[in-house]
Amino acid sequence: MGVGLKVVDLSVVYQAPDGGELPALGPVSFDIAPASFVCLIGPSGCGKSTLIRVLAGLQQSTHGEAYLGKEHILQPSRQVGVMFQDANLMPWRTVIENIALPLELVGVQKAGRLATARQMLPGLGLGAEFAESYPAELSGGMAQRVALGRVLIQQPEVLLLDEPFGALDAFTREQISIDLMQMWSSLHQTVVMVTHNIDEAVLLADRILVFSSRPGQIVADIAVGLPRPRRIEDSYGDEFGHLAGQVRTAVQTA
Repeated sequence: MGVGLKVVDLSVVYQAPDGGELPALGPVSFDIAPASFVCLIGPSGCGKSTLIRVLAGLQQSTHGEAYLGKEHILQPSRQVGVMFQDANLMPWRTVIENIALPLELVGVQKAGRLATARQMLPGLGLGAEFAESYPAELSGGMAQRVALGRVLIQQPEVLLLDEPFGALDAFTREQISIDLMQMWSSLHQTVVMVTHNIDEAVLLADRILVFSSRPGQIVADIAVGLPRPRRIEDSYGDEFGHLAGQVRTAVQTA
């Protein structure tokens, strides 16, 4: 599973309040191999979220192109799942019903979609006792696990994550990161994840793209050669510290 992504001389320019141009991103060019895990890191406002929206087909670039495999990205694709920082769960639906929503939208019978959603709970770190809970009864971390399940149930070949764990406390964030890494190792999706957390990027990624301040351009492309499977304890090692230092220096000098 997994399909590659390619970006060629891509730029995004917004209209400023005074009617002028406000460059937000680029130009950037890069390739992402199928089934790889890539993190994007850089200062706030450098265009990382804009890039995610372009790759998701939710926004058009001003210049340049983005490709999903060999296909020009012009609109959303069922091959691509997107998750943002806000869980955006439907408050009137239970956990299972929220996870199963994408299958409902494509016409899967109720019994089948709910059974599939229920099977996902252990991998998401959610106990069966939460299956019939409503979003208001969940912690922030649990809500994000449900939101992740809602994306993964679609079995996308590409997973785009825009700071999905940014609002969580450090301990919960670590736990969900490990769960995500375990699911990715079995599903072999192509993952592009925006984060501001350097340790999180080093722990999860095969490769880290560091962006400059707006308009964001790639100032460093750092390979993460740490062996897999990885554990939180790996973050205490010398090689991990060296890689984190490389990323930190690139961010600070961007």
